[in-house]
Amino acid sequence: MRLDKFLKVSRLIKRRTVANEVSEMGRVLINGNSAKPAKQIKENDIITIEYANRTVQAKVLKVPNGNVSIQESSTLYEIIE
Repeated sequence: MRLDKFLKVSRLIKRRTVANEVSEMGRVLINGNSAKPAKQIKENDIITIEYANRTVQAKVLKVPNGNVSIQESSTLYEIIE
């Protein structure tokens, strides 16, 4: 699954267009490397997102095939920091 789609489906970022823009600006890292929106996500990847006032690190636990419910979205990742 693409990075921008995963961020939207997991609800780490609310809209895919915003996820796309944030990735293009270099504020999303996967395993410590800058990532473009089309980067493929795998299980156990560490995603670092730099928000305006904080930084969040999340470990990918599961990569879904399509859209998921709001209740299931929080099971896709684990917040590390």
